[in-house]
Amino acid sequence: MRITMILLSLCFTLTAFAQDYKFRKVSKEELQEKFNPLDSAASATYLYKYRKTFFEYHQGKGFQLITEIHERIKIYNKEGFGYATKQVSLFNNGGHKEEINSIKAYTYNLLEGKIEEAKLTKEGMFETEKSKRLNEMKFTLPNIKEGCVVEFKYKVVSPFYSLVDDFVFQYDIPVKKLDARFEVPEYFVFKVNTKGFLPVIPKTKKKNDKITFTNKTRSSGTGIRNGITRTSYSSSDLEFIKNISSYNLTNVPALKEEPHVNSINNYRSSVKYELSYEKLPQSTIKYYSTTWEDVVKTIYKSSYFGEELNKTSYFKDEIDAVISSISDPVQRTALIFDFVKSKVKWNGYNSKYTNDGVKKAYKDQVGNVAEINLMLTSMLKYAGLNAYPVLVSTRRNGVPIFPTREGYNYVVSYVKFPEGSVLLDATNKYSTPNVLPFRALNWQGRVISENGGSTLVDLYPKEKSKNNISMMINLNEDGSISGGCRSVKTNHNALSYRERYNDANEDDFIEKLENKYSGLEISEFKVTNGLDLSKPIIESYKFVKESQADIIGDKIYFSPMFFLRTAENPFKLEKRAFPVDFGYPSTSKYRIIINLPEGYKVESVPESAAFSMPDNLGLFKFNISNNGSSIQLLIDAKINESIISPLYYDALKEYFKQIIEKENEQIVLTKV
Repeated sequence: MRITMILLSLCFTLTAFAQDYKFRKVSKEELQEKFNPLDSAASATYLYKYRKTFFEYHQGKGFQLITEIHERIKIYNKEGFGYATKQVSLFNNGGHKEEINSIKAYTYNLLEGKIEEAKLTKEGMFETEKSKRLNEMKFTLPNIKEGCVVEFKYKVVSPFYSLVDDFVFQYDIPVKKLDARFEVPEYFVFKVNTKGFLPVIPKTKKKNDKITFTNKTRSSGTGIRNGITRTSYSSSDLEFIKNISSYNLTNVPALKEEPHVNSINNYRSSVKYELSYEKLPQSTIKYYSTTWEDVVKTIYKSSYFGEELNKTSYFKDEIDAVISSISDPVQRTALIFDFVKSKVKWNGYNSKYTNDGVKKAYKDQVGNVAEINLMLTSMLKYAGLNAYPVLVSTRRNGVPIFPTREGYNYVVSYVKFPEGSVLLDATNKYSTPNVLPFRALNWQGRVISENGGSTLVDLYPKEKSKNNISMMINLNEDGSISGGCRSVKTNHNALSYRERYNDANEDDFIEKLENKYSGLEISEFKVTNGLDLSKPIIESYKFVKESQADIIGDKIYFSPMFFLRTAENPFKLEKRAFPVDFGYPSTSKYRIIINLPEGYKVESVPESAAFSMPDNLGLFKFNISNNGSSIQLLIDAKINESIISPLYYDALKEYFKQIIEKENEQIVLTKV
């Protein structure tokens, strides 16, 4: 009986305020809810999420794409305050632009049993230019408190009817009710691409609709009305079939970020509508991107891409001077690569298309990704090298599984030599050949040839990034330690370190390092080869740290890795449906020598061990020895693949569990 009552109570909680989703009809029950019954850890919940995207014909303008949005969000705690801010991207191109209007938004709080409203004002709305073709409208609601409900409503009008934003059904927070609808005239045929693990099946139907045209005619009078111009109006209707797809979901679970995922958006449940072709009345069929060949040709023919590759006059003199005495192709590539990195600074914008053009970027010494790397490719081709642009989707942008023009948002350069090939990205001054910035390490890129053809290239590096750490430690009788640490990093580990160190204040950098290791005191800090990219980067310092051993009676207990040991397993899920993406293969080696305090001898040490993952995906070796006055620990840990399939998740989870257990095993010293 009690269980039945609990279930009935839960059902009531889930349905009690699922009655009215009209704008500004927020209930007291919604405001009183303390947590989501199905996800108590959620900081916020979409109580209602509505989207309708449809075509609307405007005489003189043609078809417009209209998207209407209505969202109601419950905010439980401070971690959910970010959901009170809405950001809407607005595209513009060639004098045409998207516009947002009919913005309405409110914050609701419950005070002494009454619902208090706070309205969005103009002071809370900001429009900024993100790039030449992209603006962003941001609006932030006032009076945000724990337990409040916020509600947004707005409309976006777009002349770019071929660019339909993805219909997304799963978010970082749960959704209690979601309604989405897509209406499209029969003149436009879309491919439907679905992704994610949540089963989403639309309800489809057809409906008659019509467009009314108003015709205006003028005529001159005759006889007694001679000389008077008369205006008359007439109308005509064009009837057509409208295809409607609707989605209705309830209690959609949150899709939460996990460690080592290239982009959680790759696995977010969503539907992409890609315009395949259009057949307007009394017009020929116009085809859009239906194959990767179509996509590549469309991008290459763009004046913001292919034409930019053919411009050479602006750099000829300087490049001639750079390579005049060098004939070796590899050396020429290196010289031109370094020249571009030092000449033009990245402005922080990703794009496969140029913004102001390569010539202006060269002159102003600043540009977006396309301007820098198309410029680099053009210079390499000018120097007689087999260089090609490579379309890339950044990690945050996701993996372009289906042929789509929006699937790529980045471009790098590819140079082919008889003995192999290299990938280059000049947007990062610390990047080296085949060491792309981490944001660009995302499965495969698409190499574009002059004739519009394309081939795939693996973006993940084959060579391991190394991190070799040497430590000399003096263990004191009170459990404190002092000593020196030296680390040597290569490839992506070196790139990452240089980004963090060279662009920071050194005192701030040291403070962060001390905080990372919970109160480590660092002195004599030094970095070598910070700017010499041809060599590994080396970090060294002296340190002191207290409370690194437990003193119990006449014995001392401690982990031989001290503050460097791994605290917890990053892989906590029972099962994982996504691949584990480390970005690049790596190897970490530790050589730790521990000088023991006088008057103590070794009672026990962990056993040496070695274990691996299946199919040589990972290997861990732990070797320990002692000579009475000191202990030496050697560790060699390898991840041999950039991506590990979810089929190996259990093995990977167990592998890390074994590593953590081994690193945390204790050495026991006893007083002589």
